[in-house]
Amino acid sequence: MRIRIENGTVVDPLQNLETKQTVFIEDSTIKAVLLPEELSQAPFSKEQADLLYDASGQIICPGFVDMHVHFRDPGQEYKETIETGCKAAAHGGFTDVCCMPNTTPVNDQPEITQYIINKAKSLSSTRVYPVAAISPGSQGKGLTEMGLLLKAGACGFSDDGHPVSDPQLMRRAMEYARSFDSLIISHCEDLKLVANGVMNEGIISTRLGLAGIPNASESIMVMRDIALCELTGARLHIAHVSTSQSVEAIKQAKDKGLPVTAETAPHYFTLTDSSVLEYDTHAKMNPPLRSKFDREAICQGLASGIIDVIATDHAPHDVLEKDVPFDEAANGIIGLETAVPLTLKLVHEKVLTLGQVIEKFSINPLNILKLPPKKIAGGYPADLTIIDIAAEYTISAKKFQSKSRNTPFNDWPCRGKVMATIVNGQIVYQAGSVSD
Repeated sequence: MRIRIENGTVVDPLQNLETKQTVFIEDSTIKAVLLPEELSQAPFSKEQADLLYDASGQIICPGFVDMHVHFRDPGQEYKETIETGCKAAAHGGFTDVCCMPNTTPVNDQPEITQYIINKAKSLSSTRVYPVAAISPGSQGKGLTEMGLLLKAGACGFSDDGHPVSDPQLMRRAMEYARSFDSLIISHCEDLKLVANGVMNEGIISTRLGLAGIPNASESIMVMRDIALCELTGARLHIAHVSTSQSVEAIKQAKDKGLPVTAETAPHYFTLTDSSVLEYDTHAKMNPPLRSKFDREAICQGLASGIIDVIATDHAPHDVLEKDVPFDEAANGIIGLETAVPLTLKLVHEKVLTLGQVIEKFSINPLNILKLPPKKIAGGYPADLTIIDIAAEYTISAKKFQSKSRNTPFNDWPCRGKVMATIVNGQIVYQAGSVSD
């Protein structure tokens, strides 16, 4: 398969590149990236190409990576399968995703890790890297067989969905992970402080009569795990950061030179707890949407580099789990198909540059996961995300590829759209190929 991508602007921060170039792909590899005046050296002509892609007005980026998704497979396929999750990821511009272990059963055995990998490979779509559980069943009692799970293909360890409440167990997990130079991804939540809370603690929770969750329920655990990181020397990644205090704690850890990285999700820099005012269960998530002050701190953390990664925390739920009273509703929203346009809003608002967005969607996740870099250069794998930052459209959940529709962003106007996703030299999504 020969693909020739013409008239687009290649933006690759790894090479400090932002130039109009033609990209030549043959099979799974980028054969050449040529300036207009270099086209006489083209590896194949327009006539020899199997596909000519006109990228006029579009940006060609290294493939985007989502470090934090939930695909519900095995066990809860009515919410999402690996196949529908991969389709949603491709539709959202992601060439690679890391799926969390809170499936049914939990991904705490090599056989489950291998099942996820093999199922994803059979689809020839977005790549899937399973994150394995820290503890069996994510119950916080003992450790999984980390070495065997890594050998089966796990890319790191987390009990995401559940905090590791026992500090001694978390210490041992970090020590074992360090012996393999593997990554611990921490779900930071003090369950005693959360208690029966269902939204952010503040004026709005009081007005609505809903039990609140204080910022400290997250930040205390962030500080604990940073202290354990300093004690053990393990690589620590803080998931779904939502509070100003967590941002400050991560900054201090980085200032000390600790191997600490962090992610946040688009809903934390887009929405606040005011989204709950109508008791909208699509605005119920964990950690909860926070205050305007926290949202601004998240934006500042992204701009300054304190927060390294933007991840979706894609959490599919069936309508029956959301169409219930707020207290009873499941936590979480889907995010794979809205992440890019919501993040590009920060570019339009001059909070982030396009280069910073690419760093947080591609370069930094790969560095943290210790996966090979994605470069738009000859000899590198053909993994590309093509976007149009000026395209205006309205988000429609009905057109999503995910099985679930639990999003607060339905009918949102956006500026910035994924136009194509290329994985291993194959176009796994192209705008217009599905109902956009």
